[in-house]
Amino acid sequence: MNIGIDGNEANVGKRVGIGEYAFELLSQFEQLSISNLQFTIYLKVPPLSHMPKEREGWRYKVIGPSKLWTRFALPLRLFLSNSKPDVFFTPTHYAPLFSPCPTAISIMDLSYLHFPELFAKKDLYQLTNWTGQSVKKAKKIFAISKFSKNDIINSYRVRDRDVVVTYPGIKANNSNIKTQNMDILKKKYKLDRPYILFVGTLQPRKNIVKLIEAFSKLDKKDIDLVVVGKKGWLYEDILAAPGKFGVLERVKFLDFVRDEELPLFYRHALCFVMPSLYEGFGLPVLEAMREGCPVLASDVSSLPEAGGDAALYFNPGDVSDIAAKIERVIGDEDLRKEMVEKGYKQIKKFSWEKAAGETLKVLQKLGEGELTG
Repeated sequence: MNIGIDGNEANVGKRVGIGEYAFELLSQFEQLSISNLQFTIYLKVPPLSHMPKEREGWRYKVIGPSKLWTRFALPLRLFLSNSKPDVFFTPTHYAPLFSPCPTAISIMDLSYLHFPELFAKKDLYQLTNWTGQSVKKAKKIFAISKFSKNDIINSYRVRDRDVVVTYPGIKANNSNIKTQNMDILKKKYKLDRPYILFVGTLQPRKNIVKLIEAFSKLDKKDIDLVVVGKKGWLYEDILAAPGKFGVLERVKFLDFVRDEELPLFYRHALCFVMPSLYEGFGLPVLEAMREGCPVLASDVSSLPEAGGDAALYFNPGDVSDIAAKIERVIGDEDLRKEMVEKGYKQIKKFSWEKAAGETLKVLQKLGEGELTG
């Protein structure tokens, strides 16, 4: 069987969200040794150094042009190729416009349907229209939480059996903690006080402005708020918030932090706060728990599903509630220890190996024609 995969989201230098999801699945697929199984990874540009190396049963096809790639370049190559895939998997919202074989897609979340005002018009048009077309063509849709599955079913009127939940795992921690010195990182990033941590792309849906406002109301004034994440879109209000709420010197925007450094940021934080209005899953919740960091999160969307009973939840629209919950955690060492222990238990429920195995099982059945009805 030949399984074709769109590998573009994984083939980038700075991976977050869907890029991590795509890369981890590809990495797990490549480690499998299954006879008579061929993976063909389709890319716009040659594979970067972090991508799995080519071998028998694992090869790359670089095709162009890159503009409107899933609309024209990819589907034309699939049709004209002498060795067509038996099934094609897109670990993103966008399937090929037309395909000679069954297709499967992954949908992280439907935030663009629920919060259209938070997206640039061009991005919103593409997400709305291309995802809608892809859903109609896909034989199977992978969701990363039960919450997302129900949202997809209700929004696109698809059958329950056509949406499969495959929980993501936690990104492998390849950094050697012993060789990483937090004192060096503190000097590099000018961190000279205890801090509360947020990790995620700077965009309105992450509700960072409310977090900064809540932070400004804390009784404790000798701590900082560290915001790790690259700029996404409509981030101007986020960057202006510290000045607006009088905490300009205590909120630090660090942009993108390298993978080998991030675990130490979690490990040394007083707590990690995820104030999002909507998440398909919320991987940073698990990453924080893995490093022994107490987690506070919104009580909406999939976040209670990810955090289980290990996190403390708040109403993301209520600044006073956010502030009160943060005060409670940073002021109670015994509570933090209890949350850490529960977090270690919670993360054992999720693994990329399991996610990849469940995904591959569905793809193989699609390729064999078992799930196309």
